[in-house]
Amino acid sequence: MAKKLYSLEDLASFKFDNLESEPNHYTPKSPKKKKQFLEAHYSRKKRAGKVVTLIKGFQGSSQELKKLGKTLKNAVGVGGTIKNGEIIIQGNLRDKIMELLKKMGHDVKRVGG
Repeated sequence: MAKKLYSLEDLASFKFDNLESEPNHYTPKSPKKKKQFLEAHYSRKKRAGKVVTLIKGFQGSSQELKKLGKTLKNAVGVGGTIKNGEIIIQGNLRDKIMELLKKMGHDVKRVGG
């Protein structure tokens, strides 16, 4: 029968034998990033004249797309969203975003304007 723990001191003395025998079993593996061929668009359609930068052409899961969108928004310090497989970033920041994506190892093509 397992020993009952009544305080934090009891927990501190508890040994995790299964974790010590397999230390690499619980470490998350980082997936290899593949090179993406992306397009940087400039648009004001359907946005009451407000300018946005669209990043299209991302191939991958929605979680990876959200992570990339968050990274780009934080790097340039603006808001944005992810809709229909596109990253929408407020403002005309194509040049900065294209530089960031190239540093990440992606191919970026400037489209429009």
